[in-house]
Amino acid sequence: MIAPVIDLIWWKEHRAEVVLADVRWYLDGRSGREAFESGHIPGAVFVDLERCLSGAASPSAGRHPLPDPALFAAGMSQVGIGDDDTVVAYDDAGGVIAARLVWMLRAIGKNAALLDGGLRIFQQPLESGQNSRPPAKFTPIPWPLNRIATIDEAADQRNVVLDARNRDRYQGEHDLVDPRAGHIPGAYNLPCRENLTSQGTFVALDELRRRFQSAGVTAGEEVISYCGSGVTACHNLLALELAGLGQGRLFPGSWSQYSHAADRAIATGSAPD
Repeated sequence: MIAPVIDLIWWKEHRAEVVLADVRWYLDGRSGREAFESGHIPGAVFVDLERCLSGAASPSAGRHPLPDPALFAAGMSQVGIGDDDTVVAYDDAGGVIAARLVWMLRAIGKNAALLDGGLRIFQQPLESGQNSRPPAKFTPIPWPLNRIATIDEAADQRNVVLDARNRDRYQGEHDLVDPRAGHIPGAYNLPCRENLTSQGTFVALDELRRRFQSAGVTAGEEVISYCGSGVTACHNLLALELAGLGQGRLFPGSWSQYSHAADRAIATGSAPD
């Protein structure tokens, strides 16, 4: 399997061998598809987070639960990603959204990677309009249980749990999208956007390892990652793998599920507890 993150040089050398996927999505409601059609890396196909990478939202499952494997397979087939394709995904936010597609594919044993820096580091002219590939065969594969954590496991303070949200949301200063503000007691705040330099590329591996170690993560440690709805948490999981510290598990429902569970304790402030 290829590395979870590849650079522009690697992509240029292998561009004829991979499917390039644009996975832009915005929490503020802007259209990722419209952004794609306005300008994307030539040859890229658009992968819709809401339609292809998420199941039906509900208080009990969260805003972006993992889709049924058959739904995911149908979405991949429709955009032209097949069983044997290698996928390189990008967005315009350092990969914090595109990481969802990469993690999902890698979790079921497919070759997929983030393009480090994404759209921000692509200096050549962009392509506008729609772009498509012929439908491809993508076989549904169940989500492996060893890559997913339940709400009970995320709440178990014997596990190392990482919260990928920005610090203000973790601390409970405000939350405009979920019913309660704060974080899961015992969870450490490692904002996924702090995995990146000011240019939108990943920080050096030593710095990545230091960040994870500051939260009690060591090689082989059982790690669970969550965020607002299970999307940007995938960026921390890819960073964890990139740093050589294992794969970790995703809590798909994340805070959007946990905050709806009125019987669950919450914590506020900058400390885990």
